[in-house]
Amino acid sequence: METDVVIVGGGPVGLYLAALLLQAGVRVRVLEQRPSPNGHSRAIGIHPPALAALEDVGLASALVHAGVPIRRGLAISGGRTVGAMEFSSVSRRYPFVLALPQHRTEQLLAERVRTLDPDALVRGARVTGVADDGGQVAVSVGPGLGAADPARGYAAQVVIAADGARSGLRQQLGVPVARKTYPDHYLMGDFADAGTHGETAVLFLERHGIVESFPLPGGVRRWVVRLGAPAPAVAMDPLHLAHLVRDRTGILPEPGSNSMLSAFSVHTTAARKTVIGRVVLLGDAAHEISPIGGQGMNLGWLDAQALAPVIQRVLTGTATPAEVCRYESGRRQAAARAARQAGINMMLGRPLPPALLGLRNAALAAVASSPPVNRWVARRFTMQ
Repeated sequence: METDVVIVGGGPVGLYLAALLLQAGVRVRVLEQRPSPNGHSRAIGIHPPALAALEDVGLASALVHAGVPIRRGLAISGGRTVGAMEFSSVSRRYPFVLALPQHRTEQLLAERVRTLDPDALVRGARVTGVADDGGQVAVSVGPGLGAADPARGYAAQVVIAADGARSGLRQQLGVPVARKTYPDHYLMGDFADAGTHGETAVLFLERHGIVESFPLPGGVRRWVVRLGAPAPAVAMDPLHLAHLVRDRTGILPEPGSNSMLSAFSVHTTAARKTVIGRVVLLGDAAHEISPIGGQGMNLGWLDAQALAPVIQRVLTGTATPAEVCRYESGRRQAAARAARQAGINMMLGRPLPPALLGLRNAALAAVASSPPVNRWVARRFTMQ
């Protein structure tokens, strides 16, 4: 089957790019190997620049309506507030960070794609190989997990690899990556919200490591606890996480209300090259950064927003090699900035002895008490 663009991966970044291109009249097929949507809520934060980008596909209002706007963040240590960050100055249109589970975000994006083209999203399709002859890319497709559809093939002028941090397409192309591992491990879970902090995000900066707390829609609150080592299988239960939260913060989430539990360790990857002939790596396939600070999904959307007009000019034969190079270098720089900010976020949450913890808290209090510095930090945190 011939089409203009094949997007490998039907996550939030691939679906967003598909919607942008479909609106411009580009023929698109999104190949997703999962036969059904993933209900696991991973990324939850949507930053102001990403909300502005999502306006381009007519979804910003629906997302805001579905989510929880976080307009303020608190830093607490030892039961005492050491600083606050207000998001009122970060954006005129979106003076907040929107909290919305990723599966709901994906659902809204998929609905938009289907509205534009009911056949654009193909589930249960696993890409087994690509062959780029310089003018066209042949995409070999087999059935995905749990799919019974027969194998199919596509021919496209451009192929986008938006298949995540463990990108199979990136591996098939033999693109080398730079990888860095961090000494940071986390256990997170969603529990019923007791209502103590309302719609405020709270960072508990404690001696044994940070505990993060974010409101979610439906009376739910996410808790993220830094661990000293990767979470062992025996520790992966809601009661263990609830007790960790209680021991550091004095707050005990109700274990029986747990609706999601996950553990992760932090590493970053950066593809040495993101444009390989007529194949482009996008989002986490191009650069994976720490989830602390919630920048990864947002960065992918901004990548896609920058890439869409380049693709349109490639299809019309008007794109220049210099333009493609500018896209690649510009997004590489954006990823490096996001990675640096994520590194700062993780550093602030690491365990400290009491004396150093006091110094860190005093520094945070000084930042919070200076409105110009507070505004600057808030803009950096929200990717402005």
